Amino acid sequence: MTQCLGLRGATTADANSQEAILDATEQLLRALVAANGLAESDIAAVFFTTTTDLNAEFPAVAARVRLGWEHTALMSSHEIAVPDAQPAVIRAMLLVNTERSKEELVHLYLKGARNLRGRGTAEQ
Repeated sequence: MTQCLGLRGATTADANSQEAILDATEQLLRALVAANGLAESDIAAVFFTTTTDLNAEFPAVAARVRLGWEHTALMSSHEIAVPDAQPAVIRAMLLVNTERSKEELVHLYLKGARNLRGRGTAEQ
């Protein structure tokens, strides 16, 4: 039975620049799609957040422009500014229509974001 589940991922940008934010976001999205066998038609919506030090571009632009996700709802926002939190982080939560169970989803934490999630996650 198909159900809508949340799929999480995070990465870090190398700089607060348009190119660095788009590159990191594109890499994260491509890895999540590949690891979970998704097509754009499986993705209901994507919510992106960045730490407040990343403001040179909206991460959603990577999905829309670089991946061509013209029919997927996308939203970008900032994370809560928690003191001493890791900087330069881009997070994504994809709402996906899938036959998989929650336990079968592959959540990815790339680059400097590997330490943001505990056991049971894939790393690249």
